Amino acid sequence: MTASVFFALALTPGAEPPVAADLVLLGGKVWTVDPARPQAEAVAVWHGRILKVGSDAEVKPLIGSATNVIGLKGRRVVPGFYDSHVHWLDGGLSLAEVDLKDAKDEAEFGRRLAEFNKQLPRDRWIVGGNWDHDRTFGGQLPTAATIDKYVKARPVVIRRYDGHMVLANSAVLKLAGVTAETKDPPGGVVYRLADGKTPSGVLKDNAMALVDRVTPAPDAGAILEAVLAAQKLAAELGVTSVQDMDGSSTPTRRTLFRTLQQFARANRLTCRIDLRWPIGLHKEIADLGAEADFGTDFVRIGGVKGFMDGSLGSSTARMFDPFEADSKNLGVYVTPPDVMRAQIRSADAAGLNVCVHAIGDEANAVLLDLFADVGRANGARDRRFRVEHAQHLRPADYPRFKQLGVIASMQPYHAIDDGRWAEGRIGAKRCASSYAFRSVLDSGGRLAFGSDWPVAPLDPLAGIDAAVNRRTLDGKHPNGWFPEQRISVPEAVEAYTLGSAYAAFQEADRGSVTAGKLADLVVLSRDIFDPAERDRIATTKVDVTVVGGRVVFERR
Repeated sequence: MTASVFFALALTPGAEPPVAADLVLLGGKVWTVDPARPQAEAVAVWHGRILKVGSDAEVKPLIGSATNVIGLKGRRVVPGFYDSHVHWLDGGLSLAEVDLKDAKDEAEFGRRLAEFNKQLPRDRWIVGGNWDHDRTFGGQLPTAATIDKYVKARPVVIRRYDGHMVLANSAVLKLAGVTAETKDPPGGVVYRLADGKTPSGVLKDNAMALVDRVTPAPDAGAILEAVLAAQKLAAELGVTSVQDMDGSSTPTRRTLFRTLQQFARANRLTCRIDLRWPIGLHKEIADLGAEADFGTDFVRIGGVKGFMDGSLGSSTARMFDPFEADSKNLGVYVTPPDVMRAQIRSADAAGLNVCVHAIGDEANAVLLDLFADVGRANGARDRRFRVEHAQHLRPADYPRFKQLGVIASMQPYHAIDDGRWAEGRIGAKRCASSYAFRSVLDSGGRLAFGSDWPVAPLDPLAGIDAAVNRRTLDGKHPNGWFPEQRISVPEAVEAYTLGSAYAAFQEADRGSVTAGKLADLVVLSRDIFDPAERDRIATTKVDVTVVGGRVVFERR
């Protein structure tokens, strides 16, 4: 039955609709992110897709005797949030790991480690942590000895919250064979004590592999529990789709992929997952003949992700000029540009969507050059290259996103988190052109917003608040940190919905409340579009999350 015939029958006065809607939302304020009809009152859903968007009067005739009707009572509805950049397994695992990020000082850091150590079975390592040396240690890096004071026997390898630096205790350094004779690997740094030789326990970027190779991988049971925990949190926060930027070993990635497929077949997935393979392994996908956005509505592959450089917090982002506190440090290239060019060209030629992490201004400029080179070499087509983070940019590079058709996949929460200490790393002038949401948009570029969870909270409303208000977490910038880079609520919501869908070639199916698209919807506790609510965006809650027409979360 065609849509036009269905609507003609369904609107017959007094008749039971021939195919009644499964779900109807009535009496709300629907922000559709659809320019054809930006706002509406009601939505009807049938067989997992949006059937009708309109006024209450237009949608009510689609209600049948078995239709689930949700009375919105004026509440705001938006499309399901689509997070363009998460580390899904790491995030799920982190929910059961020690949490060190907001430890106010070393005493609190040590207390949390010691308490977690007591609770953990004797054969387990302590991993995770997400520590923040700027918050906990006044900007000084902790050492293996710092951990040894609180946990003596058990192996401990805990990461800085940006994922570009780990801290290992003495037990792990010994197991991994990291000694004074260990050289810095290309694209990595073995941090040393004052003698310039002895490893301190801190390993940056590619040097993390020295301890990764001895760290136990999560088993199938842990992966299953992590997936369940991750999707439960996502449903509570209104996240209905994510693009997973991975970070796992090959065996772990394989187990995760199988687990997600099993969940999807059993109709147990409540969040749609788009998996990204490491770009160095792109031939695994290419040899199968898969191209961008291959898969089902719930589990997809077809994209790859690479790394240009490190991070700002670990002082390994690749910059044109040195870091403020170290005149010799320009950061690192995790992947040499010539190697990255070859990987991008090969993956792109295979029809795969390419995403590449770039933090520093030099890393971003060089990556845009590489994208331009590959575009010329492989020929014109709709490829949607992506810069993941696009964090520190030269103003001259803003318009290149539009010129090259490159998407800026950005994480607004980083601006208010990093803004506590970023000027100490690179100075005010470079910070003024960083996290440049407004400038990229005004230059005609496309934004896709995400969280980088577990580096930052998964909560999209916290990210939208960060993009709109830019108030740093330390409370020192109540009017916004470099407020000229703020954007509006509609712009931020679009970046967190349709922008992310477009970045994954999925705009025909997701990202707006439009008839025919997947019925992924979120009901909010407050109307974040109301200027009077601007200061309460971050404390707004999700009341209802709908995925494929199914209510997967309802706040009570």
